[in-house]
Amino acid sequence: MSVHSRGVKPPLCPDNDALTKAPPVPKYLSAHAKAEWKRIMPQLIGRRIITKADLAGVENYCAAVGAARTIADTMSAGALPDLKMGGLQIRYMQTARQLAAEYGLTPTSRARIGAGLPDDDDEVNPLKI
Repeated sequence: MSVHSRGVKPPLCPDNDALTKAPPVPKYLSAHAKAEWKRIMPQLIGRRIITKADLAGVENYCAAVGAARTIADTMSAGALPDLKMGGLQIRYMQTARQLAAEYGLTPTSRARIGAGLPDDDDEVNPLKI
């Protein structure tokens, strides 16, 4: 039997070079994107999984979320739905979902890093001295 890892993502774990303080919100982001940055950055800093090298990806995630929300606001203001805008919104949401999974912002990806596990381990660990 062959073993392959196609489609299997490696587990996320704390990084030695992780940021300890949230960088300022990039000025070019839209209002919705800035709000998303402020919402997610404390989580990423707290889990110690974000480094300076990851900031461009986080910016892209926030920009995609902001664009999807801006399109939603625009479409909700109009009487008839715009199919082109709807398709664009779907692509932004897909991009945001994919990037969110990269940084542990989805339930499945959080489970990979153990972020959602309770700390009340009542069992005795025989290897722990």
